[in-house]
Formats: sequence, C-alpha cells, structure tokens
Amino acid sequence: MSHPARRAAARLDPLARGLQRVTAHALGPYQTAVVRIGFAATWLFFLLRELPHRHELYGPDSPWGWDMAREMISGNGAFTVLVWSDSTLWFEFVYAFAVLASALFLVGWRTRTMSVLFMIGVLSLQNRSIFMGDGGDNVIHLMAIYLVFTRCGQVWSLDARRRARARGARADSPGRADSLGRAVEGDRTGVPGAADRVGPALWWVLGIALALVTGMGELDRFWLVLFWGMWASQGLWWAAGRRSPYGAPRRLLDVVANLAHNAALLVIMVEACLIYATAGWYKVQGSRWQDGTAVYYPLNLDYFSPWPALSDLLSSQGTMVMLITYGTVIVQVAFPFTLLNRRVKNVLLAVMICEHAVIAVVLGLPFFSLAMIAADAVFLPASFLRRLGNGLARARGALSARLPVPRALRGRAVPHQHPQDGVPARQEAEHGHEEARQAHVGFGA
Repeated sequence: MSHPARRAAARLDPLARGLQRVTAHALGPYQTAVVRIGFAATWLFFLLRELPHRHELYGPDSPWGWDMAREMISGNGAFTVLVWSDSTLWFEFVYAFAVLASALFLVGWRTRTMSVLFMIGVLSLQNRSIFMGDGGDNVIHLMAIYLVFTRCGQVWSLDARRRARARGARADSPGRADSLGRAVEGDRTGVPGAADRVGPALWWVLGIALALVTGMGELDRFWLVLFWGMWASQGLWWAAGRRSPYGAPRRLLDVVANLAHNAALLVIMVEACLIYATAGWYKVQGSRWQDGTAVYYPLNLDYFSPWPALSDLLSSQGTMVMLITYGTVIVQVAFPFTLLNRRVKNVLLAVMICEHAVIAVVLGLPFFSLAMIAADAVFLPASFLRRLGNGLARARGALSARLPVPRALRGRAVPHQHPQDGVPARQEAEHGHEEARQAHVGFGA
C-alpha cells in the first residue's frame, strides 16, 4: 500500500472503530436500565397516587370532556385509546392496563413488548386531558416514546435474569448440537432446546388485538405503520433466533437493534441537555432571577407549601434564597458544557439530583422531581451503577439469608454473583463466548 493510501486509511481508522462500536454493542446498558426503572416507577407511583382522582383527571368526570378531547385529537393527530369510547368501563380498563404495563416494564418482563405497552398507556392518559400535566408529565411523555427504541432490558430485569439462567443451564448441560457440531442455544425459558411459549403467545394475542383495532379504523396511517412494523419486527427477531441464533439474519437484526438503541440513547441525552439549557436561559431573562428573589415567591404560595414551617424558614433567609436562585441558573446553564469533563459533570450531576430531591420535599413536587432525576440518570457513570447494583444484590442476599426460606425453594436459588460484574461465577466461560460472538457483529466484522 502506498504512503497516501496508508495515511488515508489511518485517518479513516477512528471512524471505522466508531462505526464498529455503535453497530456491535448497545451502549449504556446500565444507564438505559436506570432510565427505564426510573420513569416506569414514576408513572406507576403517580397512577397509584391518583387512583381515587382518576375520573377527574382523565376519565368521564374530567373538566376536559370526552367530546372536546375527541375533537382535539381529530385535529392534531395525537394518540390516545380513550377517545375510542366514552364508556366508564373502557376507561377503567385502560387505567388498569396502564398500571399493569408500568409495573411489568419496571421489573423488565418481556421488556421490548412492555416498552410499547407502557408508551400506549402514557400517551393514552396524557393526551386524553392535555391540560392536567406539568413539566414532569412532558418529560415522561417524551421518554416513553424514546425508550421503545432502546434495549433497556439488558441488565436489571427479569429478561436478563432469564437469559442468565439459560446460560447457566447450557453450561451445566451441553444440550443438542447442530450439523456443524455447535451447541444449540437454549430459549428464554432457561431450558436448552425447550420452546418459549410465553413470547409467541403474547405476540399472537397482540397481533389479534392490533388487527381488531385496524379494522375499527381508529388509527391513522402513521400509528398503523409504527405498530405493525414493531409487531412484525418482533416476530422476525424471534423467528431468526429460533431458526439460526448465530446466523446472518440474526446478526443483521442485532446491528439494526444496536443502531436504534444507540440513536435513541443519544436523543435521550440531548433531550435532557435541552431541558436544562432552555430552562436556564429563560431564567436568565427574568427580572426576578436576575435580582436573586425568584425562589422566594413559590415558597410563599400555599400550593407549593406542603410544609409551611419549612417554607417559612427558608424564605426568611435572604442570603440562602439568593444563593439558591443564582445557583439554580448557573447549574442549568452550565450543565450541557460540563459533559466535556467527566469529573465536573459528576459533581454537577450530584448537585442537580440533590436539588430535585429538595424540590420534591419543600415544594411538594415529588413526581416532577422523580422524572427529572430519572432523566439525569442517563449521565451517571457505569462504574457507580455497577457498584450500586452489586451493593443492592448483596443486601438482598443478606436479607434473604435471614428470612425463612421454604425447603422446596432452596434448590432454586440464583447462583452466586461475581463481585465485579454481577455475572454468575459458573457462567463466566459462557459469558466470554457471548462477548466473543458480539465482537463479530457489526459493519466492521
């Protein structure tokens, strides 16, 4: 190779490595898992908290009537299943559906399917009464859409535990072999060679439901293409994995899924930065933020004073009010720029999380604060999240060791976790083979 060709290849080498990285791996598995858990928990707690008031918020007793909601939806094309019928029974079903989808998405059961159902629940309720939400609801609305395109069940989910048990079962039992002598991958039930009945059954049920909705004519073209595309891609994914787990079709699907995941993860990070940047720069233009008194006024509003004594104590400290006012603006404006420096970013991230925790307590906005903390979690370091997960696993193990366990369940205990990466010790070899296979996935393979 000539010298100019070598120099050109050297200049393209970083691009090739970057392309290989984004196609071969779904980046940020711990961050996306925390975002999934955070937003699912926030929406679930909100639905349970507002259970006695659900009819006034989104149901038949809402000030924003069903006729007005249907007229607006017909004009802006937003998605909600609550305008399909004004029946109270239908509303109760949709509300219960949203609660169940949030809980299953939280624990990571059939995460890809639950991400779509979670999005349907969020959009259906929020778009039914658009004037009932606040900034936290808007963040949940956006993130519910973005999470559909992520592989947010790689860790800290029931899906991940099922895959780990399947790897352990294959390590204990060689299983069947194909014509080339390779071991046939076990299914998601954890038993090598056994059929995954739950996944296909769920896929068929949702397909029948989608066909019925399509026949009703309630969905416009965009949502029809989106839902049918997701349903077909999930069936194609299952068929490719069933027929040839390591074949070219499955690898191609892995590449597409990794690209979609990494793109959605980037959008989530950009969205979080935009939220803080726009909030900070709008505050800069306000006279009350300029003179350092903006925080004083919400502290003296009854609506934002769940603890009047605490609000009075803070508002009486003029210097503290000024520092919090200016500090809030500085943190929000500076945060997007601190992403260029990891240490400064981590410090500022801790400050912002503490600020949201204070807002939740002092101003009585717990769900708004939880939503913002969940959005901030996408920037948490992976090393910190792994240590947090390992600490929680050890605490759970210590707690379960002290509790009486039935004799029939003792043989079904989860294998011991490795202290570094949380992979069961007896699955280390299988995990290494899995990473080796991933290294040959992507455009650079």
